[in-house]
Amino acid sequence: MTTVRTRFAPSPTGFIHLGNIRSALYPWAFARHNKGTFVLRIEDTDLERSTPEAVQVILEGMEWLGLDYDEGPFYQMQRMDRYREVLAQLKTAGHVYPCYMSVEELDELREQQRARGEKPRYDGRWRPEPGKVLPEPPAGVQPVLRFKNPLSGSVVWEDAVKGRIEISNEELDDLVIARPDGTPTYNFCVVVDDIDMDITHVIRGDDHVNNTPRQINIFEALGKQPPVYAHLPTVLNDQGEKMSKRNGAMSVVQYREEGFLPEAVVNYLARLGWAHGDAEVFTREQFVAWFDLEHLGKSPAQHNPEKLLWLNNQYLKQADNERLAGLTDPFLQKAGVSVEGGPSLAGVVALFKDRANTIKDIAQSAEMFYRKPVPSEADLAQHMTDAARAAVKDLATALAALPEWKKEAISPAFKATLAQHGMKMPQLAMPVRLLVVGTTHTPAIDAVLELLGRDTVLTRLGA
Repeated sequence: MTTVRTRFAPSPTGFIHLGNIRSALYPWAFARHNKGTFVLRIEDTDLERSTPEAVQVILEGMEWLGLDYDEGPFYQMQRMDRYREVLAQLKTAGHVYPCYMSVEELDELREQQRARGEKPRYDGRWRPEPGKVLPEPPAGVQPVLRFKNPLSGSVVWEDAVKGRIEISNEELDDLVIARPDGTPTYNFCVVVDDIDMDITHVIRGDDHVNNTPRQINIFEALGKQPPVYAHLPTVLNDQGEKMSKRNGAMSVVQYREEGFLPEAVVNYLARLGWAHGDAEVFTREQFVAWFDLEHLGKSPAQHNPEKLLWLNNQYLKQADNERLAGLTDPFLQKAGVSVEGGPSLAGVVALFKDRANTIKDIAQSAEMFYRKPVPSEADLAQHMTDAARAAVKDLATALAALPEWKKEAISPAFKATLAQHGMKMPQLAMPVRLLVVGTTHTPAIDAVLELLGRDTVLTRLGA
C-alpha cells in the first residue's frame, strides 16, 4: 500500500488567514489519519512579493495551531538547479520550445480575440510543427519557454471533492514554464516538487482547479502519475465575500493576540468545510481519527465569528486553570497590571472563564483583583447609604472573627449580617463590592472575598 504523503505549499506574499490555513489543516489531518507524511513547502518564486516576514508568520501560525510537519520547510528558490535540470529533460524530449512573442504583441493578440468574442489565449505562433516555417528569432530578445500542450483529447481526473472533471486540451494554450531570465514558473515548479517529494494527495483551494489540467499534462510529459486532487471550496467571510486581507480577514496569529485558544481555532477550522455527523466540539485526536476526504463539503464555507467565539468559550470552560493563568498574565502585563502580591491568578481565572469568550475577556475581568479599587462617585452615592455603612461595619467584624477564610464560612457571615439589619443581599453585597474591588459587577461575592484574602478585605472594608 502506498504511504500517504500530503503537503502545504503557501506563497509567502502576505499574511496567512483562516481560509489559507485550512489548506494546511486538512492535508495535515489526512496524513496523520493515514499515518503518512506531511510536507511543508514554501513557494517563494514571486521575488517581488515574497518576504521573510511572511514566511515567519506561516511558520508561527502553524506552530501555534500544532500543525507539525514531517519534512521541510523546502524553499523553491533553493531548488532552481533541479528545475533547470528537468527543463533540460523536457527540451530534449521536445516538450518545450522558445517563444519570442513580446508582452506587447501578446496584449494586442488578446485584445483582438476579446473584440471577436473569443477566449484570450496564446495562438501558438512560435510552436514548431511539421512543415511549419517559423520566423527568424528577433535579435537581442531572450525567449520564454513554453510547454507544448497536447492539441487534442481531454484532461480528466476524479477530484476527491468535486467528482469527475474533464477539460478539453483545446481550452488550454501553451503555458510559459520559464521566464526570459530562465527562472521557472509556478505551474512547472509545483509539478517537479510534487514528483520529487512523492506527494500522493494534493488538498488545496479550488482557485487552483484551472491550474490542475496544465499540471497533469506536465506530469504526463515527464512520465509520472499525477497525485489525487481534492479541491476545497472557497472560505467566505461573514459578509459572503471571498476571505482575503482586502476584505478584512485577520492573520491567523492575530487570533492568538485576541485571546483565542489554538485548539478552539483548529476545531472551528475543521468544521469550516468538513463534518462528522452532528459533532460540534471535538478534540484534535478525534478530528484526526474521524477525518476523511469523503466528508469534505462541496459548497463554500462561511466564516461565522460568533460561532468561533462560542467554541472558544467551550474550550475555556474545559481548560486547566494554571495553563489559562499563564496565557492570561501577558494580557494583564500589556495593560500595565502586575499580579505580584495579589491573589492566585489561577483562582481568579477559574472565577471568570465560564462566562468569557476569550482570554482577553478573562484578563479584563481579572484586573479588578490587582488594581486599587476606585469606585465611581455615582455608585458610592447610590449604594453607600447610612444603613449600608452600618451593615458593612458589622459584616467586617463577623468576617474578622471567622475561624477559617473560606467562602463556605464567608457566606453565613453575610446571611447573619443581613438578618441582623433586615436587609436583602444586594443592599449589602453592592457596597461591599464597591469597597473591595471598585465595581458592582463581579462573580459571587463570597468567592471574590475568599480570593482577595482576609487582610485585604478587612482593610478595604475599613475594619
